[in-house]
Amino acid sequence: MDNCLFCKIIEGELPSEKVFDSYNVIAFKDVVPQAPTHILVVPKKHIPNMTSLSELDRETVAEMFNAVKVLVGENDIEESGFRVVINQGSDGGQTVDHLHMHILGGREMEWPPG
Repeated sequence: MDNCLFCKIIEGELPSEKVFDSYNVIAFKDVVPQAPTHILVVPKKHIPNMTSLSELDRETVAEMFNAVKVLVGENDIEESGFRVVINQGSDGGQTVDHLHMHILGGREMEWPPG
């Protein structure tokens, strides 16, 4: 997508602090972190949101969850706890129309979140 912020990061047109890279997935630190650890896990294929996923995206979704597992271990938040968030649509807080997971950790999370 021409104006997609995450597609530009994936293509190397915009800088990011990459922390994970696999065949279908990239992860990088959020530029406006909401926790000491705030990482975005993004499919390299442009998928606007969760409801746009198809059966063909199963491998990508599995890689996204694998990235979470790897990254929480590398960031020493596996034991203390973390939160994984996927925002969907404007009411859900999605600000970039490209599917992504937020990994948040390094502090106690509040509930309810919104």
